[in-house]
Amino acid sequence: MSTYNPEAIFLRKNCYRAAAYCRISREDGNGESNSISTQKQLLKDYISCHENMEIIDYYCDDGFTGTNFNRPEFQRLMDDIENGKIDTVIVKDLSRFGRSYLDAGKYLERVFPEKQIRFIAINDGIDNLTQAYDISMPIKNMINETYARDISNKVQSAFKTKQKHGEFIGAFAGYGYKKDLYNHNQLVVDTYAAEIVKRIFDMYLSGYGQVRIAKILNAEGILCPSEYKKSKGLNYSNSKKLENTKYWTYSTIHKILKNEMYIGNMVQNKYFRTMHGKAQKLPESEWIIVKNTHEAIIDREVWDKVQRIMKSSIKDVDFTSEKNIFAGKIKCGDCGRSMSKTTWKSAEKNRTYFSCGTHKRYGTGHCSPHTIYFEVLEEIILKDINSIISTVSNLKELAEENVNDSIRKTTSIESRINILNNEITRLKKNKLSSYQDYKDELLSKEDYITYSKNCKKQIVERNKMIASLHEQMGENKKNMEVLENPWITNLIRTGKIDKLDRDVIDDMIDTIYVYDDKTIKIVYNFSDELKMLNVQD
Repeated sequence: MSTYNPEAIFLRKNCYRAAAYCRISREDGNGESNSISTQKQLLKDYISCHENMEIIDYYCDDGFTGTNFNRPEFQRLMDDIENGKIDTVIVKDLSRFGRSYLDAGKYLERVFPEKQIRFIAINDGIDNLTQAYDISMPIKNMINETYARDISNKVQSAFKTKQKHGEFIGAFAGYGYKKDLYNHNQLVVDTYAAEIVKRIFDMYLSGYGQVRIAKILNAEGILCPSEYKKSKGLNYSNSKKLENTKYWTYSTIHKILKNEMYIGNMVQNKYFRTMHGKAQKLPESEWIIVKNTHEAIIDREVWDKVQRIMKSSIKDVDFTSEKNIFAGKIKCGDCGRSMSKTTWKSAEKNRTYFSCGTHKRYGTGHCSPHTIYFEVLEEIILKDINSIISTVSNLKELAEENVNDSIRKTTSIESRINILNNEITRLKKNKLSSYQDYKDELLSKEDYITYSKNCKKQIVERNKMIASLHEQMGENKKNMEVLENPWITNLIRTGKIDKLDRDVIDDMIDTIYVYDDKTIKIVYNFSDELKMLNVQD
């Protein structure tokens, strides 16, 4: 049984602008039948037999699973659809498009028809321009997803067997090693990087802290592991924030000092990746560790000594037990990193100041200190808070005036929304009626399509107007809630503040930004409420 959706009726065109989509994953193996080059040739041959088609671009996801659609080239394809660059998608078969039954169905049944996108799966004989969407498509998608799940389980099982035999299965060798040219499951020493690893262990044993080691390596311009991989032409990417992948950090040094790989042991199965691509960290009890699988970079004696020092050391950076009322609130205004607190102790007086975390970790080449003393910052913030409280002394009256105005506006907006909803109902009925006329041959196909498009356009316009009105209602609702807002109530009740403490900071301040010229920007928790009352913070 097949169904036909009138929304999926396409106007035939003189020329179709096609996206040729190809995909292959690790699970597909090395067979030539599914290779990217074979897929591209098949699509090219198909286009050459259809004079009213041209390939606008090839979109090739190499090494990406078909069980989810979060693939870079597929996302680029969808962007080009949104921008009107292409109106046709061609694939070798449905399995190249995707192996997730639900996700593939969403695109084939709803997204593509709504956007008037022609879809062709060559080997499956599918072309939504010339045939109705039938039940065979979701069945094929279900088969593809089941196949992908089965293959994924088999691949995972094969990988685990390799891991238990001490074979390396990662995409990239750890820093200090590289894959053997003739056996990619075997690690061999990378001479240059191995010397850096040895130096890190030597510096730590010489009393250098992990932060200081990172600073030294950055100052000398030595590439951190991720940048070093890229410099070797490896297509390496890190899912963490960019700022944490460009330079040596405490975390990078710490991981190297703790990694058993450097004494010749293979440590794998730290993470489990689901079929849909999500990685989950496994407990250490489930890690697969095989000893003496490759050449060690660090002697066992040196390794043991480093582990003893790390275990006995509470922390190798300066710290103070004094409570920091600005903790988590103060950031560098230029790089955005949290400011670090330091206390200088002397016989006369202790001085506490804040400085940029980037500068402290990486040095002057990456950001300036942005130093500001605790008492200076405290004075500025206290003065600013009391200034705002003084300015809004008539806050309650201003709020009441705003609320009364918002009530009047909301009543008018609700009336307009009701009118638009009635118009949409009428247009939908007219559209349905025109389809019935088309079926009864009272209306030509061309006239039906023209009328249907016009109705759809008017419905979209009215829905946009309703969405805009709802946004206005949301703003008005915020205005009406001002008097009940805890920040406003707190300001009215508090009055002048004589001394800052952690509770005051938490209640009132979201973030404090310190700039290089000593300018301070304070983002308050109640900034939006003050703006609604036309009060500047």
